[in-house]
Amino acid sequence: MKIRISFLFVHALLQCTLNEEGIVGDKMKKRFWLSIFIIILLIIILLVFKSCHQIGNTGINDALNWSLEDFTFTDQNGNEFGKDDLKGKIWVADFIFTNCTSICPPMTHNMTKIQKMAEEEGIENVEFVSFSVDPTIDSPEVLNDYGSKFELDFSNFHFLTGYDQSFIESFALENFKTIVKKPENEDQVIHQSYFYLVNQEGTIMQYYSGANDVPFEDIINDMKAIQ
Repeated sequence: MKIRISFLFVHALLQCTLNEEGIVGDKMKKRFWLSIFIIILLIIILLVFKSCHQIGNTGINDALNWSLEDFTFTDQNGNEFGKDDLKGKIWVADFIFTNCTSICPPMTHNMTKIQKMAEEEGIENVEFVSFSVDPTIDSPEVLNDYGSKFELDFSNFHFLTGYDQSFIESFALENFKTIVKKPENEDQVIHQSYFYLVNQEGTIMQYYSGANDVPFEDIINDMKAIQ
């Protein structure tokens, strides 16, 4: 639309530069071609800017574009599950543990709500991934029991474990820029309550509050934007 308007402006400019005999004077010719050059330059700049904006953000304002390393862990069924299994799919991730006495149950409940909203909105090829931050306690069986307490669909919801404590602390910090720390001789793990939206290529696009004041509509809209 902007390009069409620009060309209409050029056409109007041409009409204005014609004298009564239909002949364009030398001075008017220079003005005309200078105007053409400026307009074409502005159009090129606009197209380049728009293209770069789309590539960088992929439809999401202020996209993070954080890279994510390859991983293969164990899900609640005792099966291997990793980044390759998520290729070509949109996914939402968080960090929880089953023995959590504070934010984890609300986070899983909120993740379940997003799962249901995505289904209602017809968003396809979407997965939900919860990384355990207490892998010593959270075996596949324990994770399965934990997930069963919520009204979630296990077909595209994966609780992951199968690594040691030091690994998940480094993995979370290096990839998701989030803190995970289990103090010695304590059963509660320090971690943040974010949800992360990851695109089909495994790039972390955005994060959101996952416990309180969850922006459900924003998450769904961003999922649609990168679908």
